[in-house]
Amino acid sequence: MEALIRGFFNFDILAQAWPILLAGFWMTLLLTLAVVPLGFAGGLAVALASTTKNFFVRAVVVGYVDLFRAFPALVLLMLVAYGLPFLDIRLGAFGSVALAFFLNTSSYYGEILRAGIESVPRGQLEAARSTGLSALQTMAWVVLPQAVRNVVPDLISNTLEVIKLTSIASVVALPELLHAAREAQALTYNATPIIAAGIIYLVCLWPLVRLLSRFEHRQIALH
Repeated sequence: MEALIRGFFNFDILAQAWPILLAGFWMTLLLTLAVVPLGFAGGLAVALASTTKNFFVRAVVVGYVDLFRAFPALVLLMLVAYGLPFLDIRLGAFGSVALAFFLNTSSYYGEILRAGIESVPRGQLEAARSTGLSALQTMAWVVLPQAVRNVVPDLISNTLEVIKLTSIASVVALPELLHAAREAQALTYNATPIIAAGIIYLVCLWPLVRLLSRFEHRQIALH
């Protein structure tokens, strides 16, 4: 038991590693604040494009969604980070992660929002148009608020996955939380920083998990 505590729950090691972990946490937070809004905005654009009657645009959207949902996020990140420099495009570690995650997460957000838009009864669109609202106004003021409300649990669940996905940014040496924990582990020869990083993720994501559970229970109750 004492060996377990020394190797995995060593508070002296944690005190030494804490500045490194804290810096990694702030980088993870910054990355999340960049990636989630970008992915949602891209997903909204994908969802809106999928509602068009233009066959070519819809075909491009379907291809985009299918490609980036099927493409492993880790492989995509490595292609962006290490492949684009061969085309003389250098985004840096943060830019590479942001672009790769944008391509990946926008496809998932797009499918969720498309399902939300399709869940709104068509009669509401016709009623809104009959009042004199334009197609854009109808979408912005009538359809989208209901669409987002209908898929809130799915949006929260996907956001949870996006936040957890930020941990793979360590493969391109972006100093986020997992990268910082591995660096601290290498310096201290102790697993405590990795355990601490896991606990930080747990504490940060637990409120979202509980919020998701509440929405899911509410939807079950309504049905």
